[in-house]
Amino acid sequence: MSEQEKHGSNLPQANGIAKYRTSLPAPMFSRNDFSIWSILRKCIGMELSKIAMPVIFNEPLSFLQRLTEYMEHTYLVHEAIGSRNSLERMQCVAAFAVSAVASQWERTGKPFNPLLGETYEMIRQDLGFKLISEQVSHHPPISAFHAEGLTQNFVFHGSIYPKLKFWGKSVEAEPKGTMTLELLMHNEAYTWTNPTCCVHNIIVGQLWIEQYGNVEIINHKTGEKCILNFKPCGLFGKELHKVEGYIQDKSKKKLCAVYGKWTECLWAIDPNTFDAYKKNDKKNSEERKLSKPLVASEKSEPDEMPLPDNSESVQVIPGSRLLWKITPRPPNSQQMYNFTSFAMSLNELDKEMETVIAPTDCRFRPDIKAMENGDIDLASEEKKRLEEKQRAARKQRAKTDNDWKNKWFHQGPNPYTGASDWLYSGGYWDRNYPHCSDIY
Repeated sequence: MSEQEKHGSNLPQANGIAKYRTSLPAPMFSRNDFSIWSILRKCIGMELSKIAMPVIFNEPLSFLQRLTEYMEHTYLVHEAIGSRNSLERMQCVAAFAVSAVASQWERTGKPFNPLLGETYEMIRQDLGFKLISEQVSHHPPISAFHAEGLTQNFVFHGSIYPKLKFWGKSVEAEPKGTMTLELLMHNEAYTWTNPTCCVHNIIVGQLWIEQYGNVEIINHKTGEKCILNFKPCGLFGKELHKVEGYIQDKSKKKLCAVYGKWTECLWAIDPNTFDAYKKNDKKNSEERKLSKPLVASEKSEPDEMPLPDNSESVQVIPGSRLLWKITPRPPNSQQMYNFTSFAMSLNELDKEMETVIAPTDCRFRPDIKAMENGDIDLASEEKKRLEEKQRAARKQRAKTDNDWKNKWFHQGPNPYTGASDWLYSGGYWDRNYPHCSDIY
């Protein structure tokens, strides 16, 4: 293993960037004059990965960069490594799993589909990790990533196959694929899958996002599990953004309860205290329902599903311990595609980086760069050109019987679940890229 492979890069800090930008070069475009319904009305029930969408509905990031946002709260992994027992480590890992989807809050723009062979790297010495990702398949679209601690104290990897379906009034994204986190000094490995994401009011009204479904985090060494329920908002929106669940040992004894909102925070508490609180809260809710008659407008589903009021913060139960709290978004976030401060820096390209990172890196994509700079017409032209170039390359390979070969990942079984996965092959950080394809 080379010195650069060990330490990640010869760049001094975060891919050469010493101070991260606090805004994009241009604010986002208004989508008010564009109807997504005109495109999607013939696609109800269909898988959307093959549907060409106008660039106006995108945000200026590749899906590979969007995946990198899982790493924003890497400090939780470092807290897990420093924790004294497996229960505390599971609490930190559960908080990390919840925090990984927090950046999706109010992010209704679609990331650009990565081209086959597209890559993205990120080195953050301040957060203590380096990451490499690659688009390893086009149909179906599969993105693989591999991150590790700069002091080689953890490995976090996965491959994501997002299945998008349009259901008439909403678009549902099911992020198929397994997340695997290895805490090397504890010889522990955790696996889980992410919840389903749904964007509402595709036809009319204000777009808004909810996450729902069960997430089961398994410690493969101890047999402990954390089963999290990302709650659907329900008819009245009372459960919007709520997450709750239990950590249990291998005999299914409850060790701890966790609760909060994936948009806000996560807390841990004794399970008996939590159950008593839930029982009392349910009793009070039933009494309120009996005192309030159901009005006609609440009995049927409207064409528009208004964004439920989410102004009420999590009610903290006495005796709870805070596991994670979201970082506030910058003041200009709404004008910048609702990006977090972390997301704002993902496509930043420093001059020092241009001759060091792989030529397949997302930062070189001309359509994303044009959109980021506020030139929507050029972004649309470049997106179309890249898609045509990708199709031509695929046809040429078919003529010569030359199969596509991925550079940095290979297909194989997940070492802990046995399921099919994409695993890092090594070699990326050697900084030797003459064999990379010309995809832009």
